[in-house]
Amino acid sequence: MSWKEEVDEIAKRRELAKRMGGEEAVAKQHERGRLTIRERIEGLVDGESFREQGPMAGHAEVDEEGRLVSFTPGNYVLGLAKVDGRPVAIGGEDFTQRGGSPNPAGIRKSVYAEELACRYRVPLIRFLEGGGGSVRGTGKQGAGPRPAGDPVFSRPRFESFAHVMATAPVISAAMGAVAGFPAARLVASHFSIMTRETSQVLIAGPAIVERAFGKLLTKDELGGAKVHAKSGVVDCVADDEAHVFELMRQFLSYLPTNVWQLAPRHSGGEVDDRNRCEEALLEIIPRDRKQVYKMRDLIRAVVDRDSFFELTAGYGRTQITALARLEGRSVGVIANDPYFYAGSMSADGAQKVERFIKFCDTFHLPILSFVDEPGFLIGPDAEKAGTIRYGVDAIMAAVTSRVPWASVIVRKMYGVAAAAHFGPEGTVFTWPSAEAGALPIEGGVAVAFRREIAEAADPEAKRRELEDAFARGRSPFPRAEAFGVHDLIDPRTTRPVLCEWLDWAEPLLQELVATTPPPRR
Repeated sequence: MSWKEEVDEIAKRRELAKRMGGEEAVAKQHERGRLTIRERIEGLVDGESFREQGPMAGHAEVDEEGRLVSFTPGNYVLGLAKVDGRPVAIGGEDFTQRGGSPNPAGIRKSVYAEELACRYRVPLIRFLEGGGGSVRGTGKQGAGPRPAGDPVFSRPRFESFAHVMATAPVISAAMGAVAGFPAARLVASHFSIMTRETSQVLIAGPAIVERAFGKLLTKDELGGAKVHAKSGVVDCVADDEAHVFELMRQFLSYLPTNVWQLAPRHSGGEVDDRNRCEEALLEIIPRDRKQVYKMRDLIRAVVDRDSFFELTAGYGRTQITALARLEGRSVGVIANDPYFYAGSMSADGAQKVERFIKFCDTFHLPILSFVDEPGFLIGPDAEKAGTIRYGVDAIMAAVTSRVPWASVIVRKMYGVAAAAHFGPEGTVFTWPSAEAGALPIEGGVAVAFRREIAEAADPEAKRRELEDAFARGRSPFPRAEAFGVHDLIDPRTTRPVLCEWLDWAEPLLQELVATTPPPRR
């Protein structure tokens, strides 16, 4: 006796599952300018590498003779695949059913996503679109009594989030409106993205906000890209869904598959010459101490061409955090941006730096720090923001990090905040343009010579005279002579010097991998 009838039903249910919410719902999704979850997965992964987990999970209705009448698939699609030849776990909500709010099978698959990535120790990629739970619940009304809440022995949901983030890279993208629990998923990631025109990230939507505050705001006003590019909730804003795929591939290329490996050495394209010396670096720092310059241009002149990948650019703008490469080897980059408050350490900038240092530590990425730190941001707003607390948190992250550091002092190094730019036992290089001290010259002169300046015939001229005198006295040569830095270098040689440093640092990275604790069970 053949099992062909049952086998045919397997094929039928698989086909019905791929239709998601049906032709009409899919058409509406496309009218909104958004792809379906299956189209998103197909757009990112290699060829036909996607292998779905639970492809027939859902709810079937059968007639009295057991024949299939209809099938509602779980509205979370999940599986294993490859991206640029590397294994990943990948999934996301199906917005064509219940607006992404989970049905029973969908919630089970979504809960399994983190477990799947941990089991195989592979990166987790999430496409998020939906509002999380509903007061209507996940099951059908009238289906009989259901147990209230989770059993006391259940594992906390966020425990699996913490485990996967300690295991492998986690990448999440808001592809439409994301609220509640999916919004928490978005930020429980190492790299979070949202689309510029079609997504919003919300703790609660307009109806709940209006009920609580009596004020009606649109989803974009509450949590659109203009809000979260500056809030720190997302690391990048993508132009469209195709750009999301590009950013995901790019970010993943800098990282190892899991924390028990090192990042692969990038071999794509022409290998940049390690001995490249850019003449522009000789004059990129102006002699006029009050004149700004473009720190990003400085960094790009040192790292591999086209390898500079900035994260969270619109948040904590006094500080720059980015991924880059030296001879194809992944590194984390921290720098000050003198275009914003002279690059001083603000409260949000400190939080940004702290998170980035911990990220580099997790994935064994050596850190390059380009230092132009005038100190903590001052003033009433800085005090209200708790700048000193967050600044010290960033310093603690730096001094307790385990990865190798190379710090290059390119201009200023003042005050307590400077400590956030140097790792323990780090290698320190300095440029001829560098200066250091307990206080920036301008502030120090204003405090120490207040009476002398006030009593001068021309106070401003006296102030400038004193500032210029102290500036001349802050040469980097005495620090180099006292072995206060490892070397005072020609700025043009920064790239070859750092490439050589990384040669020596690589064995230390291997030791870090070898001593990484085993996975939690």
